[in-house]
Amino acid sequence: MASQRYNIANSSSTNSISNSFHNGSSTNRGPISPPGTTHGGGGSSSATTAQFNPRLILSQIISLQSFHYVALGVIFQINHVLFATSITMDRIFTAKFLDIWSAMGWIDNAAVLMSSFIGSLLLALIVEKSKKCLDFSVTLFLIHIVLCSIYGGFPSTWDWWIIHILGMIMMVLLGEYFCSKRELSDIPLLVL
Repeated sequence: MASQRYNIANSSSTNSISNSFHNGSSTNRGPISPPGTTHGGGGSSSATTAQFNPRLILSQIISLQSFHYVALGVIFQINHVLFATSITMDRIFTAKFLDIWSAMGWIDNAAVLMSSFIGSLLLALIVEKSKKCLDFSVTLFLIHIVLCSIYGGFPSTWDWWIIHILGMIMMVLLGEYFCSKRELSDIPLLVL
């Protein structure tokens, strides 16, 4: 009789656990899981915390912006050696030297466009996700507008806007292409 009561009590607790597991209750722990973890319905998953990491996003923005200006500075140094252009911060932060109607203007125009190409490669290295390329490129462009406005006033020439918007479009499209190529590349296997 006592063993019969034990079997009935045991089976009823097993049924309540299995019912709560199938009903999606918040206490649906797997047989191997520790008591603090949950599977399925309740609890937070690591996928949602991996999607939004403000420190990672901020560090990606800072590094992308910094490397963009380093690349632009190196290109202006090369232009100084090849074309004897002056080296000044005005070339980066003002519209004085950007002119789509002159040959000297195209030296700086090409530098901005080349830095956008390098920026698309940086997107593939730093951001690594093709769906985030538009966000990071527009953020880089908006921060650049703010810095240009602080340095020399709001950019008011059509040449500046045409070159920078073309550069941003090129950075978005090539960045998405390079990121998708990187995402779809084969995972290297260990050769033994």
